[in-house]
Amino acid sequence: MPIRCSVVIPTYNRAELLRRTLNSLVAQSLPHEEFEVLVVDDGSSDHTAEVAAGFADRLDLRYFFQPDEGWRVAQARNVGIAHATGEVCVMVDTGVLLQSRGLAAHLRSHEESDTPVAVCGYVFGFDCAPSEIDELSAVLDSNDLDAGIELIRRSGRWADTREAFYANPDNDFDRLPAPWVFYWTCNVSAPTDRLRAVGGFDEQFRSWGGEDIDLGYRLYLDGARFVLNRAASSVHYPHPKKPGDLNYQARANYRYMAQKYDTPVGRLLKSFGGALHCYNINGLITARGLPDCREYLRQQAASR
Repeated sequence: MPIRCSVVIPTYNRAELLRRTLNSLVAQSLPHEEFEVLVVDDGSSDHTAEVAAGFADRLDLRYFFQPDEGWRVAQARNVGIAHATGEVCVMVDTGVLLQSRGLAAHLRSHEESDTPVAVCGYVFGFDCAPSEIDELSAVLDSNDLDAGIELIRRSGRWADTREAFYANPDNDFDRLPAPWVFYWTCNVSAPTDRLRAVGGFDEQFRSWGGEDIDLGYRLYLDGARFVLNRAASSVHYPHPKKPGDLNYQARANYRYMAQKYDTPVGRLLKSFGGALHCYNINGLITARGLPDCREYLRQQAASR
């Protein structure tokens, strides 16, 4: 039976979180012969390789290692995409645990569309407060991840940080001028051939933030339709965050994107990460009447 999807997981010194992610893949309803797992290690010095090897008898898993030369998550994901044999790549972060029907839900979004789609899965617990780590961990530390995710859903707590935007009926991805700002690769999917066609992740991103929406931007230009699939649900297992000004790093990356994509919408990214962010950029684009990036570039090409 052919491989239907390839799960790409970049990782770095998070062996025990990786174990949790892989355990969630063992429990998938999708038959194991229909998906593969590509773990790409960005130079870990812990026991990540041993954890990956421990799943060889339960998953169709391949492990790749690249030396630690600083933040190279974009390159790590590209390694996975280059070796993928599935028609769809599902990209998840280490520590993201997929509900048992998560992979099947991703595939269903692709199969039900007659055009290429970029799928955003749902991620509970992404912004779990430090004071709530123990409480959320207790909910998830059982032998039934699905039950834990359902309990979280019913409680109304630890919703996807994008939920307020998703829940607004006016925010239909099909009608947004910049849906790619929500394409966060903690839990997304896209056709493998389209990922390759647009060049994969930009490996010039060498610090946290932005490489995922940069990819989303190019998938959008390539004609992908963006969809939210709540059934492709997951939970971000809580853990202490490393200190550092990640927002500062991300803003530098957004400025890089603004220079690279010199379009009216792209130029807005110079201010992204501050007062302008993913929740209000689409409203600003509409309010200013800025041209859609696809059409703008077509017009520019035609005028040359």
